[in-house]
Amino acid sequence: MKSRLLRTAALLSALAAIPALSQDGPPVTEVTGDRIVNADQEPGNWLSHGRTYSEQRYSPLDQITTDNVGELGLGWFADLPERRGIEATPIVVDGRMYVSSAWSNVYAFDAKTGEPLWSWDAGVPKIKGKDACCDVVNRGVAAWGNNIYVATIDGRLVALDAGTGETVWDKNTIDPDWPYTITGAPRAADGKIVIGNAGAELGVRGYVTAYDAETGDQLWRFYTVPGDPSKGFENAAMEMAAETWTGEWWKYGGGGTVWDSIVYDPEQDYFYLGVGNGAPWNRDIRSPDGGDNLFLSSIVAVKADTGEYVWHYQGTPGDTWDFTATQQIMMLDLEIDGEMRKTLVQAPKNGFFYVIDRTNGELISANGYVPQTWTSGIDMETGRPIETEGARYPNPDEPTLVFPSPFGGHNWHPMAYSPQTNLVYFSAQEIPFVFRKDTEFEFAQGRWNLGTRFEYSSLPEDPAEVAKLLPLLKGRLLAWDPVKNEEAFHVEHPGPWNGGVLATAGGLVFQGTPGGEFAAYDAANGDKLWSTQTNTGVVAGPVSYAVDGEQYIAVTVGWGTVFGLIVPGAQEPRSRVLVFRIGGEETLPASEMAAAEWPELEEVSASAEAIAHGKSLYLTQCFMCHGDAAMSGGVLPDLRMAQPEVHAIWNEIVLDGGFNEKGMPSFGDVMSPDDAQAIRQYILARAHATRPKD
Repeated sequence: MKSRLLRTAALLSALAAIPALSQDGPPVTEVTGDRIVNADQEPGNWLSHGRTYSEQRYSPLDQITTDNVGELGLGWFADLPERRGIEATPIVVDGRMYVSSAWSNVYAFDAKTGEPLWSWDAGVPKIKGKDACCDVVNRGVAAWGNNIYVATIDGRLVALDAGTGETVWDKNTIDPDWPYTITGAPRAADGKIVIGNAGAELGVRGYVTAYDAETGDQLWRFYTVPGDPSKGFENAAMEMAAETWTGEWWKYGGGGTVWDSIVYDPEQDYFYLGVGNGAPWNRDIRSPDGGDNLFLSSIVAVKADTGEYVWHYQGTPGDTWDFTATQQIMMLDLEIDGEMRKTLVQAPKNGFFYVIDRTNGELISANGYVPQTWTSGIDMETGRPIETEGARYPNPDEPTLVFPSPFGGHNWHPMAYSPQTNLVYFSAQEIPFVFRKDTEFEFAQGRWNLGTRFEYSSLPEDPAEVAKLLPLLKGRLLAWDPVKNEEAFHVEHPGPWNGGVLATAGGLVFQGTPGGEFAAYDAANGDKLWSTQTNTGVVAGPVSYAVDGEQYIAVTVGWGTVFGLIVPGAQEPRSRVLVFRIGGEETLPASEMAAAEWPELEEVSASAEAIAHGKSLYLTQCFMCHGDAAMSGGVLPDLRMAQPEVHAIWNEIVLDGGFNEKGMPSFGDVMSPDDAQAIRQYILARAHATRPKD
């Protein structure tokens, strides 16, 4: 086993340096729209992000069942070199697996044996990580024709030859002067590759673009928020949307990035786009006289051929809480009140489960799936939420506790539907957040621009208090009846940020946890039937496929993503592909995590006022990478353990970009030397306060 692992690691390392190199493997077969539309006729494959265009993430394979799932074992695994958060859904086409990893790198494997076929290094400069709000993750690739398509963290869309990994074409999709990133999986349909982007918190204007799958030529672009009216509008939809904005929102970008969910409906010939939050979060800043701010926090339908606007439904008008609607959109045909309805269902961040007519955008039903404080329900006559008084935190002197938090009642983690139970399964969570209006807000493109004071939702600085608080953060596998729009049952987990879900015809639901468990549950009642420990975080969406008549369950794993960056309590920073089968006998190597070694600590020399200033700056600019309350999640360096030689050149690193090549950006444009030293003194204070006592 050890020799095989070393051979695999050596091959992957070599292949990463020579992207064109390929190994023998199953023949490459062409992926077409007809194949994806008729995916149920070839259940052994996983041809698109949600397996089918409906994105139901249901596998018709039934070899692994509630009766024999206890015999599931590890069939093969592959280590990936990135050692960062992994969110990717594998694509499997006729015995070949394609999967992306952190930094947008792509790997191809023999899906039966795990032997590496090729790898491709996206070549993303590490300094680009500064623009990634929530780790340098990638949620997967798309397959079309004889190509594999990946969107990169630095804003490119790339076509790779499925057989060799050679670059076919490479197109920049963004203005490089703006802090855009891409973390989502492209979607392939009707000869088009469609992709959005991310970066709202840092100040960008969202859009979605369609490219010709063969040539990479741009076919159309749909902006999700209006631009500067003085420059004219791209189309009538943008002119309409501008009427719902006030002030000079375009100076902040506006946000509205489509950073995850894009769904193709072959019957309507529409793309449904899940649109994100505003930039800044606080509407009082970007649109000071109010307004719904279309198309923030909305589902928007556009024509697949032209990108022309068709309809929209806005779940959170005038969003001011980071309640994105980028979470998975699923198509279901449901019998409601005796009538078959073509629906979209979604459980976005704001805590409501929506059922929407996908032909016209009509709201059919909306019920809360987690506790909420920002609203008391939905007015079904208008389709608008009934907001509670003070939910928009208007008074800068009064912090406002809000459920759900910006982490959402449900986030990007994929959900699944089983036609056997007629239930939708997804990861729900309860995390509080305290908003407080930032009266000293100054916009800085490329930096965090929220308009709310983050320190009021920071973790306590006493580790003992943190230990008491963390169990109060709740997470569960939720089984939801979309017709009744109510919970059927749930499975409680130790905490939030649990993984994506797969449902299978064997009566099973599979899901992982950030604590490293990967488990199978009875789809009918939630009984746990099998589990295994992976030694790292499991948050991606699993898939099922078959080769030579044998069913496999595959999932990508890796500690990181936004939760792993900011929440203390690290798992091993390991990136892997895990593939299970009945009777699998492979074993994972033991964890390589070592106990932290604390350096000799310099004494704190700053005043309490300076340390408080350093804390405020840290929470504004540093915590998303180095951990809340300066307690790292273990993905990036724990600054409390910085060596004396690092402290000696602190300002050179923080202000002058001394560690740019390692991905640490310069903050010289938004901080003074005194600011940088205040942060250093705050870090030293936290180190002394949290270092284990001898």
